[in-house]
Amino acid sequence: MEGKITTKQIVQIALIAAIYAVLTAIFMSVSFTALQLRVSEVMVFLAYFNPLAIIGLTLGCFIANLLMSPAPLLDCIFGTLATLLSVGAINLTAKVFKGSKLGMIVASIWPVLFNAVIIGAMLCFAGIVPMEEGSTVATLIATMGSVGLGEAVVVMAMGIPLTLLLMTRYRSVITNYLR
Repeated sequence: MEGKITTKQIVQIALIAAIYAVLTAIFMSVSFTALQLRVSEVMVFLAYFNPLAIIGLTLGCFIANLLMSPAPLLDCIFGTLATLLSVGAINLTAKVFKGSKLGMIVASIWPVLFNAVIIGAMLCFAGIVPMEEGSTVATLIATMGSVGLGEAVVVMAMGIPLTLLLMTRYRSVITNYLR
């Protein structure tokens, strides 16, 4: 990103945010559970190709959390933070790996890790997932594992193949998106 943001870039950011929020709404029944199968997270790889996607994805996550979360204040803070850290790390990984397919696999680890730790801890310490006395650590680890598993299913099992397909079949669209 050099200089001022253009109108085209503002539209791209807004579209990414809107699509993320709408996908979260469509799959709301599984987007806010301890398993966290947030289908909209397949979009995190947009940050692998364009740093502007960081803004759109973070904004989309904030909007989804604000409008749909059962714990909007906590999700707006911690959920949005997890997304910001994830997509920022994805973008940095793309630079290190020069946009390679191997880099995309490495980049897919970030959302799983950040969401497992941040969202898993938030769910436990906010009392959304009840922790019984004497099993606090076990519940915390189980909740982090559950959130991480859901994120891995969406980002790794769904997102990587979808992104590779798009990279192969729609190279010109992606190249145009990078401008």
